[in-house]
Amino acid sequence: MNSRSRLLLLIPHLGGGGAEGVMALLARGLSAEKYELHLAVMTEEKEGARPLPLWVQIHHLGASRVRFGAFALLRLVRNLKPDLILSGMFHLNFLVLLLRPLFPRRTRVLVRQNGSLSAPLASGGANFRTRLLYRLLYRYAEKLICQSRAMADELQRELRLDVDRLAVLPNPVDVEEIRNSILQNQIVWPGRGPHLLAIGRLAREKGFDLLLRAMVLVRREFAEAGLLIAGAGPEEAALKAERHRLGLDSAVDFAGCLTPPWPCFADATLFVLSSRQEGLPNALLEAVAAGLPIVALPASAGVVELLRDRAGVWLAPEISAEALAASLLAALAALQPGERFAHRFIEEFQMDRAILAYEDLIDRTLAQTRC
Repeated sequence: MNSRSRLLLLIPHLGGGGAEGVMALLARGLSAEKYELHLAVMTEEKEGARPLPLWVQIHHLGASRVRFGAFALLRLVRNLKPDLILSGMFHLNFLVLLLRPLFPRRTRVLVRQNGSLSAPLASGGANFRTRLLYRLLYRYAEKLICQSRAMADELQRELRLDVDRLAVLPNPVDVEEIRNSILQNQIVWPGRGPHLLAIGRLAREKGFDLLLRAMVLVRREFAEAGLLIAGAGPEEAALKAERHRLGLDSAVDFAGCLTPPWPCFADATLFVLSSRQEGLPNALLEAVAAGLPIVALPASAGVVELLRDRAGVWLAPEISAEALAASLLAALAALQPGERFAHRFIEEFQMDRAILAYEDLIDRTLAQTRC
């Protein structure tokens, strides 16, 4: 008889960004002795996806978009009858919680909030349906997993959730693998530098337009400064046009998706987080694990909570191109060539500690009688 609890992890696609990466790390790290692990991939597998262990059973649902996978997901859940479902992106969370009344009664549901909430809810871009879904559906998860205490406080304030429905868990980061990869695979950047690195989806919330404008000011002081932006997304054409308009064609390179981007870390002078809105991005945590100096905008209370008053971190006072440029210039003036920092605050995110925290929450949730 199989005494292991059956877990179903949900992911839009393999080989994606930070949120997908977290779920893939959980699939690799959760105990195969305690759990029968299943991973449902809603849409296509992206290029560069790393293989998962053989003990993780992968279910490809084949939807063109997450919301079109509802029937396939419901069919899988009703056939698999998982003890617990863990979902990790907001649009997938909505789908799971909408379908929950049709799931087996004993199936528990955990959802992970992968970004800041107050900014999109407060903006004109968040339509009434999205606001309503957040406020109604999130109440029907056993627990809502937050990446920081600041994020939990924000969710409690915005959604008026009971505090006992919130759990703060660190993102898992494979610190050892990142550091070993940097030693074995190094990309040498052209030019004298300094070399600035930014990673993320090419979308407005990532603030790469602010970074391009900041680079104009940086190049006045550091004429050979270069910037590598790794990522893809809907703003790629607009950002490349802005690069040309600002006269940065020779200074800024768009590298596309690099999976993983760690070989770029070795020759980078510093890592830049230029986001307007952000939860607690894994790209930032991976750069911290590599010991890179960090320059960041205050993209969320969670980012500020993590980075404030840290050695080797320059946190801008506001979200603007001018503030970002000032912080970049301050960092570049202070840093020695190739300088790295211990960043010991990354220890709480290390794989073994983060996985144990997730397993503890999963076990406590499974032990509870569902209301």
